[in-house]
Amino acid sequence: MDGFAVANIKLCSSASRRAVALREGGFTLLELLIVIGIIGLLLVLVAPAFTTIKGGTDVTDAAYTIKGALDTARTYAKANNTYTWVGFFEEDPTNPPAQGNGRIVISTVASKDGTMIYANPPTSAVTLDPARLVQLGKLTKIENSHLKTFTDGSGTGESFDTRPLVGTAPRPDLDARIGDTTPRSPVSTLQASQFQYPVGGSSPPAQYNFTKIIQFSPSGDSRVANSSYSAKPVVEVGLQPAHGTAPDNNSTNVAAVQLTGFGGNVKIYRR
Repeated sequence: MDGFAVANIKLCSSASRRAVALREGGFTLLELLIVIGIIGLLLVLVAPAFTTIKGGTDVTDAAYTIKGALDTARTYAKANNTYTWVGFFEEDPTNPPAQGNGRIVISTVASKDGTMIYANPPTSAVTLDPARLVQLGKLTKIENSHLKTFTDGSGTGESFDTRPLVGTAPRPDLDARIGDTTPRSPVSTLQASQFQYPVGGSSPPAQYNFTKIIQFSPSGDSRVANSSYSAKPVVEVGLQPAHGTAPDNNSTNVAAVQLTGFGGNVKIYRR
């Protein structure tokens, strides 16, 4: 075999290897379009599931944050023989501190001198003197969450739908709930208390005014600041997810944080 034939064979062999390599290491335009189409379809199908999972995670985090705030307030009240108050406020996350939906703000304060500060029962609406209060911890803000007033559970079990009754059948006790429509506003002139943030001896200008309030006494019992201000067997804080400034009213990922009015024990019920 002459040199030309050998060179020709080597050239053909090299070209064949390059063609095989191209076929093995790349995709045609049609194949790329098919893959992109499949990925797009999967995103459309899976995105709602991820949104649901995230909403459920947000509500769970919010519920445990609120449980922690309530436990801390009750423990401080008993340990220091004083009164504490946990205030809830919902603001517009795009325009804070304006009232709105989508971000829950929590502030916990305590009486400096161990007194209730106001008369019991109150004869008129009371604003707690900021100079007589001390802030417990930093202001807490919970994103993507909405305070919600739920109807009672059946009181027959331990799930969300069978959780303990907040009120007395057949009328749920609206005064024992922290939600979007409770405590009722406006209420009677016997509305017990409200307080501001920040607090201190110099009475600084208010950034937030809290009217949705749970109070703990030195003995650890809890009461909601409302028209009657009486101790309730069960107090409830309702939660549902929010997207931006819109509550997700179609979501089933909701939670109820309940505490016993006399014992102060806190428990979370999830749907």
